[in-house]
Amino acid sequence: KSVPARVRLGLGVVVTVALAPALPAASGIDPGSLVGLLVLAQQMLIGIAMGFAMRLVFAAVDTAGEVIGFQMSLSFATAFDPQNGGQSAVIQEFLGLLATLTFLAVDGHLMLIAALAKSFAFLPVVAKPLGAAGWGDLARSGAYVFAAGVMLALPLIATMLVTSIALGILTRAAPALNIFAVGFPITLTVGFAMLAISLQYLSPNFQRFFMHGMENIDLVLRGLAP
Repeated sequence: KSVPARVRLGLGVVVTVALAPALPAASGIDPGSLVGLLVLAQQMLIGIAMGFAMRLVFAAVDTAGEVIGFQMSLSFATAFDPQNGGQSAVIQEFLGLLATLTFLAVDGHLMLIAALAKSFAFLPVVAKPLGAAGWGDLARSGAYVFAAGVMLALPLIATMLVTSIALGILTRAAPALNIFAVGFPITLTVGFAMLAISLQYLSPNFQRFFMHGMENIDLVLRGLAP
């Protein structure tokens, strides 16, 4: 949302000019007719479905960042998220930026453009209704968001659980100890230490997420084929 509309429109034109020569010839449909408008809406739905299937992968990363921030008592620390156009937890913002950089590093944007070109082979521009199975596949892939996000955050969740149990035992052993003054810095220190240890394992998981997103796009395109 932070990218200006003119820039997005320009990028769309550039991608269109680059892909148009390699695409199969479209059937003779008058763009100004009712059928042409319906086909245009149909093509927009196909593009939205492809983008949403990949967006679910980044939503899983956002879910992991939200869970980690909550476990570290950092959910109150927010920053502006240009991707969502609002305020997000700093851990969520950090993991989102890391996932975006990994996506660019493994040429995920090029794979996405290749999937866009491949979509015209599965779904040519014709006046035929889309298959209903693809929408069901897209809805079922939404369950991946929560499951993948929690699995990504699971090491830190387990660490924070052990830390909370240790603080609870410490409170019982020394009731005069101010647990709020001691527990917060301990939780932050342990959380950041565990996050630093986990960084080397995030990139391979992100790559698996992206491959899963590409597989979802392929599954949705096959399901939408009439």
